Amino acid sequence: MRKCLGALAMSAALSMTMWAQDPAGTTPPTAPPTETPTPSSPTTPSNQTPNQTPTEAQPTQESTSVRTKAPVVAAQFPRFELFGGGTYAEAGLFNAGHWAGLKGWDASMAFNATNWLGFVVDGGQYFGTSKIPVAVPAPFPTCPPLCPTTFPTFEVKTKAYDFLFGAQFSRRKYDRVTPFGELMFGRAGVRGDALAQGFGFRSVTSGTAILAGGGVDYKINRRFALRLKADYLESKDYKRKQDNFRFSVGVVLRSVPKKKRTLDEDAVTQ
Repeated sequence: MRKCLGALAMSAALSMTMWAQDPAGTTPPTAPPTETPTPSSPTTPSNQTPNQTPTEAQPTQESTSVRTKAPVVAAQFPRFELFGGGTYAEAGLFNAGHWAGLKGWDASMAFNATNWLGFVVDGGQYFGTSKIPVAVPAPFPTCPPLCPTTFPTFEVKTKAYDFLFGAQFSRRKYDRVTPFGELMFGRAGVRGDALAQGFGFRSVTSGTAILAGGGVDYKINRRFALRLKADYLESKDYKRKQDNFRFSVGVVLRSVPKKKRTLDEDAVTQ
């Protein structure tokens, strides 16, 4: 009996020793550890060299191409214009019923606020001889005391003037030719001196005036132009309407606008 118990004890001891040495029997299987990937260097874009950082990448063609518009050039026109010339006027003065041909001068100064609108001041004087009917000599006296030696009219030495201001409208579409129209208001006056039998008689009057007309400027160079114009001048002399027409030719002196420098020209000078 003791031999059997000893044999069982030896067998149990041997089994325990073998079970202790077997790892599969003692611990459950564990998953193999996963490898953590090491940080790799960032990929280099196709348009970037290895020595460049991402912020230093070459810009694409779309980013460098910039659409630029051509600069808008403002229309050039003279700010000031001075005109002076000779004038021939057909004037119906003194209510005489006869047209008097008067020669004189005309001058004006214009300030151009825009390319097409200007403000002008105009003045002129005209000299000549008017013919007054003997039967109706007004505003001169009848005979006596004024008894002319000619019939049916007598001559009166005439001097007329006008001083006007208003607007001038220009059409600056062409390089050489500039047509324009003008509308002005102001005053006009006339003086007449008659002589009969050694006695002199003078008549003087003035009144409001309206002028409407136009003309054309022909460019000679940047500073000078030749001007031709024709105007209708309505004046009120002796409280009656007078119809007058005048034709003028002369020279215009223009102010030359300064040319604005561009950025390219400034860069060249620097």
